[in-house]
Amino acid sequence: MTIDEFVQTRVLPEFQPVVVMLRELMRETAPDVTEEIGYGIPAFRSKRIIAVISPTKKGITFAFSHGAAFEDTYGLLQGKGNESKHVKIKNIASINRDALRYYIRQALELDV
Repeated sequence: MTIDEFVQTRVLPEFQPVVVMLRELMRETAPDVTEEIGYGIPAFRSKRIIAVISPTKKGITFAFSHGAAFEDTYGLLQGKGNESKHVKIKNIASINRDALRYYIRQALELDV
């Protein structure tokens, strides 16, 4: 399954624009990262998987593999784990692109 097929078949229509925007933001901020289906969901890989997009019935979860180590200046990261942290997104209007770029850059820096 391609990521485009995943988005069309597994993401609710009202959240598809969010996924499109997140993919564009990843391409813009981390052009060398590859997209793949990992863990059954869209994933972004540098040396390792650094982020995933997980659709739910209430929105999109954009998770970072090493988010627990991030500096969270924007205070948007959620999660109780020791490794992964995520941002929940319900619509395009609620997206803080600067914050997500900041998190994506940190994900790249921690991918050693």
